[in-house]
Amino acid sequence: MIDAGLYLGYGLIGLAILSAFVMPLIQILKSPSSLVKSGISVGILAVVFFISYSLSGSEITPSGTLMGITEGSSKLIGAGLIMFYITLVLAVIGVIYSEINKALK
Repeated sequence: MIDAGLYLGYGLIGLAILSAFVMPLIQILKSPSSLVKSGISVGILAVVFFISYSLSGSEITPSGTLMGITEGSSKLIGAGLIMFYITLVLAVIGVIYSEINKALK
């Protein structure tokens, strides 16, 4: 009985992955102008990543060396953290702006 549940779960995960790729493609074909908006969003995220990558350091602590962390992976981890902080601040500013703008209307 457990095997059947696992296979059903695997099938549902596969279906979810397939629909996660197919449904956006169907929407793009219906409305090509949305592709431009998506491209702009991805471009902005790429710029934010490159900014955060250039700001991140490549220092390695002794405990990091024991875990096998290299300078490159340290720089990528730092870039991911800085990118998270940047997007978090931008999201909070967006929420505050939205609430103030809604209150003034």
